[in-house]
This record gives sequence, structure tokens and C-alpha cells, in this order.
Amino acid sequence: MTGLLEVTSPYDGVVVGEVPFAGPRELEAALAAAELAAGELAHTPAHVRAAALHGAAAAIERDVDRLAATITAEQGKTRVEARAEAERIPGIVRLCAEEALRLGGEVLPMDAAPAGVGRLGYTRREPAGVVAAITPFNYPAILVVHKIGPALAAGNAVVLKPARATPLTAAFLAERLSAALPAGALQLVAGSGGAIGGALVADRRVRVVTFTGSHAVGEAIARAAGAKRLACELGSNAALVVLDDADLDRAAAAIAFSGYTNAGQNCVSTQRVIVHRSVRDALLERVLAAVDELRTGDPRDPSTTLAPMIDEREGERVVGWLREAGTNGADLLRGGSRDGAVVAPAVVLEPSRDARVWREELFGPAIAVRAVDSDDEALALANDTRFGLAASVMTRSLDRALRFAHGLRAGMVGVNPPRGATWRADFMPWGGIGDSGFGREGVRFAAHAMTEERLVVVHPGDAE
Repeated sequence: MTGLLEVTSPYDGVVVGEVPFAGPRELEAALAAAELAAGELAHTPAHVRAAALHGAAAAIERDVDRLAATITAEQGKTRVEARAEAERIPGIVRLCAEEALRLGGEVLPMDAAPAGVGRLGYTRREPAGVVAAITPFNYPAILVVHKIGPALAAGNAVVLKPARATPLTAAFLAERLSAALPAGALQLVAGSGGAIGGALVADRRVRVVTFTGSHAVGEAIARAAGAKRLACELGSNAALVVLDDADLDRAAAAIAFSGYTNAGQNCVSTQRVIVHRSVRDALLERVLAAVDELRTGDPRDPSTTLAPMIDEREGERVVGWLREAGTNGADLLRGGSRDGAVVAPAVVLEPSRDARVWREELFGPAIAVRAVDSDDEALALANDTRFGLAASVMTRSLDRALRFAHGLRAGMVGVNPPRGATWRADFMPWGGIGDSGFGREGVRFAAHAMTEERLVVVHPGDAE
């Protein structure tokens, strides 16, 4: 063991726990153990893997209060948000258990070609081997389980590298998930992303890399990984379009929820609001009223509704971007200040299209609003981004809804979502296009991506 990594609260800097800090020696031990376990897991029947995951789900469910408290302590989520995240985890693990029983191939219509007549062809799905899972801080339980759960269901071993800020939640989950698995099947390495993460993804024993984080880090991982299967979700600056026939109360509620939950530290947080000019002021009135109801403070206090950011440095960056937008002509209707890592909720009106609050991924508690005069302008503005993870449209018209649903360039499009693009069912495919990455999460889709499809052709006995 290289040493201990202290974990501190984003709110007040108090040490809330510690985990072993991994260096090259610990990483090598983890990879060797995972490689050995992968061989055993490859021959573990599906019903045994499913039973192990069902047992882990039950163990997590019995201790969900502790899981929620751990999330609040190290990541800073409010009690309500942390509880909501924790309560989803057993269900995700159970989905993984069920998927372990469904992974299979298909029978091929061999007689579709003359040479195939009289032959039997079918495919099998078999584990890829060792999976490297690299997870961010913002959803330290959900994003961990969405990576390691499908990998284990498919019969792989996993080396998990959690965010340096949130290893306690990962350790909690790893302990319960690994309890019923072969020794070494799930390894956790906590340490420097550059030193440990780079060596992990480059190692030839790793066959699949699954990563959620920034575009810059995703590009570095892709370069280092080489000829491996990759799934990378790399962030966004999600647009929510409000047309002139929209239910403005519903739209405002969606913006207020998805723009500020988890202090806006959500890859599908509503960042860009594009609204028809004729309803702009009416929508803003509703949004500002909702923003004014948000309460910052200690995330352990039940009255706190807006969490701190992960650290002061990130809070300083967000406030800097907001002030920069104001200096360049935008109206800062709310926000623009911070107290440590607690950033006041912000609303920026009419920033330039080159402003960082509009162009880049803000990842903070703020929305930027621009008015348009037509559906054509709204669609063009929403698509004027290098990202493409998620987008939403609010309208009462089926024709207009379908036009935007098919025209928005994003991996996921919501029509009248009550919580903006942040709404998620854990079985559905989740991922983006463009600079938002490639590959899909969602239990079935991730499990398939972590298997190798192998072909078997049975030839008749008298074949030449």
C-alpha cells in the first residue's frame, strides 16, 4: 500500500474518511488478480452470477441509509438527492442480475446463401475478460454500478478506478458486490487519475474500458488504450427548447430541476435554454421564482436544496465564467457569487454564442437563456454545439415535437420531460454523439458491449 488517501467534505473540508492510495505496485496486483479471476468467471454459470448480484442488491438495500450518508459526506449532495441516488442502486443491480440470464446469441439463417444450405450457424456471447471502469465524482454510486454491474453480469472481472474525490462510495459498493464473487473478480484502485488511470487503460490485460468524464480525458484514454473496446461518455451542454405553445409551468419546473440538481454537476444538466421570444418573459418569471426558492447551505441540513460544488476551485471557475459573460454583455439575472464551494444559483440572459457559459460544458448551478423568433432558429441554435449527449423540447404540438425529436442532434432527446434531460430509466441506452462520446450505458447495452460475439458453424458429416 502506497499510503492513505484522505477524503474531505466539499462543504466544510472536514475529513470524512480514508482509503488506501494505490500506486504502480497496487495496480499491478489488482490487474494480476483480475486476470486470474476472469478465467474463473468465464466458466461461472449465468445463474450463479445472477444469484450473486441479487444477493449484493439485497445487501445494499439493507444499508441504503449508510450509502446515502456516504454520498452526502464525500460528494456534497443534499440529503434528498443522496437518498434518491442511493435508493436506485439495488434496482440497477437487480437489472444486471436479470441480464446475466438473458445474454445469448442468435441462430443464423445459413441457407440465405447457397454455400450455407444444410449447415447450422449460431453465435455465442462470452466474457471479454478484464474490464477497466473509470468513474467521475458527480454520481459516485449510480455511475459505478452502471459500469461494474453489467461487466460482472457478463462474466468479466473488473478493475474500478473511482474519482479521487469520491472513493468511499465506490468502496462501499465494491465490498457488497464482491462478497459473493470469486476472489479477485472486483478490484478497486484509488489514486491519481494520471498515474493510475493511464497505466490501467494501457495495460494489455484490459480488454474493455468504460469511462465517464471530460472530453479531454476521454481523448487521452482513447489514445492510451489502443486496440480495445471503448465506451466513453464525455459530457455536454444540453439544450432545452421551449416553443411558444409549451406548457410554461411544466417547462419552468423542468429547467429548475435539471439546471440545479447536484449543483448542476450533471452531464445532462439543462445549461442552454432556447425559448420563443413571445413567451420568454413569462417563462423567465416562472424560472426566477423557482430559483429564488433554492436554499444553499450544509447538505446534511434537510432544508438545503442546492448542494455545494465538489470543491472551491470548481466553484471559482463557474463564477468566473458567469462574470465573464456579464462583462461581455449578458444580463446576470441571478447568481455570480460563491461562499467556498457553495455557488449561488445563476440565470444568465442573452449571453453571446461564443460565451463559455453557452459554448462549453459549465457543470455548475446555472442556466443560460437565449430567445429566438422561429422553430428553424431554435433548432439551428440547439444544434450549434460540438456536444451531443442530450436535448429536450417543450411543445403541445405533435408535429413540432416530432420535428425536433428527429432534428435535434443528440444521443437522447426528450419531449416534454418533467425533469429535463436528467430523467433516466436505468435500462435504457444512455450516451451521446459528437464530442459527447461513443458507446452506450444501460444494463443490456453495456453488458453486450462487454462480451465477445463468437460464431459457431456446424457442417454436415458429408461436407467436402
